[in-house]
Amino acid sequence: MHTTKLAFLVAASCSAVLMLSADVAVGAAATPAGEPFSKTCREGARAREVPIQFMEPFKVFDNLWHVGPCYVSVWLLTTPQGHILFDTAQEPFVDMVMANIRKTGVNLRDIKYIFVNHGHLDHAGGAARLQEFTGARVGAVAEDWTMIEELAGKPGGRDPDKKPNVVPKRDLVVKEGDKIDVGDQHLTMHNAPGHTPGVMFVEGIVLKDGANTYKGIWGGGGAGGEGLAGAQTGLVTANEINAIKGVQVYLQTHSWQEPNGYPGGGIHERAKLLATRKAGDPHPFVDPATWDARAKRQLETAQRVLAEERAKAGGAR
Repeated sequence: MHTTKLAFLVAASCSAVLMLSADVAVGAAATPAGEPFSKTCREGARAREVPIQFMEPFKVFDNLWHVGPCYVSVWLLTTPQGHILFDTAQEPFVDMVMANIRKTGVNLRDIKYIFVNHGHLDHAGGAARLQEFTGARVGAVAEDWTMIEELAGKPGGRDPDKKPNVVPKRDLVVKEGDKIDVGDQHLTMHNAPGHTPGVMFVEGIVLKDGANTYKGIWGGGGAGGEGLAGAQTGLVTANEINAIKGVQVYLQTHSWQEPNGYPGGGIHERAKLLATRKAGDPHPFVDPATWDARAKRQLETAQRVLAEERAKAGGAR
């Protein structure tokens, strides 16, 4: 998407933009009464309209930025030795993501890694262009690399021009338990198949807020797959997630997750609280209780599904 077209779309959406602070801009007039904006732009009736997705970057922690778009999160984690980008969005939003990165003061060429959560276009569609402009390594799980490669040449699902997708060549294949170090970040990579055959989540993210540091996690924990084998995989993933102790911040891949955002509030509702946060107030993205409840619920669901599938299979282990 050309910059001129991006400027036009941003201008067209300005009447629907509510400035929450100097760092945050999200659509207000486009939100139905009583519906959180995170839900509107993720799954509401207007979610596939292009202008509603444009937003300004906002700083979440001293070393973490949300750089858009509205419905699927691109996170920029900074270190003195180089930076990490989690997910890439898709056209027609890649120009906006790059512009937002520049607004944070980060040089695109200082991004060392780009991690793709899974092989769907909304997560992987910007990877080729972002790799071109940054020179970064692009990492995905092997099975999702296959999905990414299959996107090549197909029309973009949200791009008004329906330009054919451009995808990166297979680069960094992320395997379960891989360790990746960038500056003060020492990450452990996990595979969590289910939503797609791959799916990635990352532990070890250290987030800074003044003198405080918090333990973060990014990505999806897959729910396994169909049948007994899928249920067994889902339980493995749930156990992996519950084995990670002390998680305080969940970096969501999407702005909204049922039943209530995270639950507890979608990304943009938390961003609004962050924009009005006063000294001494809790950080709205630091929410260990909600993470623990989510992890516990995933384990309970995985155990129930596995029991049901075993019963269907006549008690097979």
